[in-house]
Amino acid sequence: MKSVLIQSEIQKEWVAKLEAHREQLEKNAHRNDIESRFPYENIQWLVDEGYSQLTLPVAYGGRGATLEDMVVIQTVLGSIDGATALSIGWHVGLVGELYEGRLWDDAILDLFAEAVKQGALVNRAVSEAETGSPARGGRPATFAQFDGTHYVLNGVKTFTSMSRALTHVVVAAYIPDREKVGFFLIEKDVEGLEVADNWNMVGMRATESHDLILNDVKVEPKYLVEIKGEGPKFQNGWLLHIPATYLGIAQAARDEALKFALTHQPNSIETPISELPVVQQNIGKMETKLLSARHLLWSTAKAYTGLSEEDEISNETAASKVVVMNEGLEVVDLAMRIIGAKSLEMDRPIQRYYRDMRAGLHNPPMEDLAYTQIAKKALSLFQSE
Repeated sequence: MKSVLIQSEIQKEWVAKLEAHREQLEKNAHRNDIESRFPYENIQWLVDEGYSQLTLPVAYGGRGATLEDMVVIQTVLGSIDGATALSIGWHVGLVGELYEGRLWDDAILDLFAEAVKQGALVNRAVSEAETGSPARGGRPATFAQFDGTHYVLNGVKTFTSMSRALTHVVVAAYIPDREKVGFFLIEKDVEGLEVADNWNMVGMRATESHDLILNDVKVEPKYLVEIKGEGPKFQNGWLLHIPATYLGIAQAARDEALKFALTHQPNSIETPISELPVVQQNIGKMETKLLSARHLLWSTAKAYTGLSEEDEISNETAASKVVVMNEGLEVVDLAMRIIGAKSLEMDRPIQRYYRDMRAGLHNPPMEDLAYTQIAKKALSLFQSE
């Protein structure tokens, strides 16, 4: 991927590295999708190359990538393999969030930084079948009962991306004694924690986002690392790894359509279909949509990196997800129109891009919540002018 917006040294370094290994990282994507198999080889390569330390601050021994750096690099990775990008994105996004926001005690942050440098992979386990999206405020059915020495957790978490490869999970559970929701840092190999084998979705099949089952999982009190609604306040932009991944998938669909248009020549015409006005119109539409989505997302990430305490950026981060998804879905549709009926062939990656792209509609923030937030903020700002 080429863009004048790729500017920092770490962006250039990782974009060049990913492009150099594109063929290697793409080669198992079709098989992984068909078999709903996690991209173990890709994730291990990323860990070995230091990608899992990308957003760990330099003070802790990491690369210290900014949110902007992460968003740019994740976009490129998403154009190579969406399932790989979304999976590792949850880890690098969470690491960036934890250390920027200083969400945990210093001692736990120190310990966890060492684990990350040794190859640890983490994700939050928050969603549940009973509560739906955690963004809608439902109380977890998973509960943590204190027995005098440990918290004992029981429950089932859904949509646990990268479940097979995780070394740690941050589990949300209701604490009856405190009448609050807490987050517990748990090593995945602890007794009583089980990964179900039930991920069978149309899109993002290779993320293996199985249910996480907790049966009397014992957790030391010091690993109750967060209480919902407490702790330092900060504007968390690190979920922008999500639209970055889907922007990359839309870019991949565009690339596939251009490759097809430049090489496909029916015997009814004397040139490849790329010379046809209708095809050029659709290519122009795709390119414009990608440019607008990329500029909004990447400029929002850049602005976030330079925020002052008085600045407010929540509308831009919410709008970035909405715009990337809506424009990206249209890009994939246009790409499939260019390719025609052949876009439905299972051997072509474009049909995977179509299915994977739709999965993004169900990642946070949901469109209706984003629009409500944007509207309330706009009304509030207008009234205060």
